[in-house]
Amino acid sequence: MTMPNLNGGSRHIVLTSHPNGFGPKPIPIVWGAKEPNERGPVIATLTKRTHRNVIGTHSGSYAIYRALAVASGALQTDHRADLTNTSPVEQIGPHPSWFDPEKIVSLDPFGAMIGEVFGSYCQEGYDIRPTIAITQAHINMPEIQDAVVKGRLQVDGKILKANGDLVVTKAAIEPVWYLPGVAKRFGITEADLRRALFEQTGGMFPELVTRSDLEVFLPPIGGVTVYIVGDIAAIADPNRPVAVRVHDECNGSDVFGSDICTCRPYLAHGIEVCIQTAQEGGVGIIVYCRKEGRALGEVTKFLVYNARKRQEGGDRADAYFARTECVAGVQDMRFQELMPDVLHWLGVTRIDRMVSMSNMKFNAVTQSGIEIIERIPIPEELIPQDAKVEIEAKKAAGYFTTGEVLDASELAEVKGRSIE
Repeated sequence: MTMPNLNGGSRHIVLTSHPNGFGPKPIPIVWGAKEPNERGPVIATLTKRTHRNVIGTHSGSYAIYRALAVASGALQTDHRADLTNTSPVEQIGPHPSWFDPEKIVSLDPFGAMIGEVFGSYCQEGYDIRPTIAITQAHINMPEIQDAVVKGRLQVDGKILKANGDLVVTKAAIEPVWYLPGVAKRFGITEADLRRALFEQTGGMFPELVTRSDLEVFLPPIGGVTVYIVGDIAAIADPNRPVAVRVHDECNGSDVFGSDICTCRPYLAHGIEVCIQTAQEGGVGIIVYCRKEGRALGEVTKFLVYNARKRQEGGDRADAYFARTECVAGVQDMRFQELMPDVLHWLGVTRIDRMVSMSNMKFNAVTQSGIEIIERIPIPEELIPQDAKVEIEAKKAAGYFTTGEVLDASELAEVKGRSIE
């Protein structure tokens, strides 16, 4: 097959949908192997298709923008990243969980250290790219400054600065799925998983059904950002406390302050607990997952908002989940089964303070082998009035609470604002 020449690249397209195609067999990936060189690197570059040993490409959902950049002539197809001075500012791992093929199945634990562990492959001409980047930063939120003013937080000059800056180490993680492990995590066959992924992406990745020899998939979805407050070494130290908030993205609340849910207030409270824990000599961890609208997407979320507000009787806690299911066909698609992987990558084995009420997150974390000592619900005073519908519905559905759980008749009386 031939196509117009783009940026000086080859006009000839080699389809990768059959294992006995052109060139030598790709470097095998032995997931969970005890040594990195035995495990093998993740190679997804498109410049040398014969080198590829995974399905999909780097950058998750941003791969489409890269395609547009190539098509428009802004990016050369043969560009290789200059990774000088890009190495992690802090070293994370390796931890024993990195070498357990069942503990981590949705990210590459070696994704931040390719130069260290796969340098020989790079010297041989393989284009191996990081799937994890680790840097340092300062974040500043008005809620943190407010907590200082009210005496809940103390400025120490190292972790929390006088101007409200919070010093953090942060890591960006692209998804890397080991398909046999993902299938086992969900209790389904790998064949059924591959078929569903192929069909529900409109046949975007034919290798899912034609290349059973390729067991690793880089899905076109959003990844995870981790914010670490305090000493990273404390994560694996059994004598130092660890606080964790796993937060699923909510752009409307997290960024723009929408008051229909508790997302930003709970995120801010989680950061506050992380600061307190770090100042006690421990470490705080915020795991920010790109799963907008319970992974239903923002369009679906806004449709549900309309359905909730316009239904007979208005927005009610007793109909909270039903309205979502009417529109989306399911109450929640976040499926927390893969979420603990990032905690295992960090080396977490015990969480002293889990800032979450979610029974799904709690079950996923504990079933993965991580102990949770204390669960911290959102303080009542931080719940926006219009979010009472959400929080009461969740408590009635099994979310953790130290307060009362309303019965059906009481839930029907918890109402939010109508569309104005």
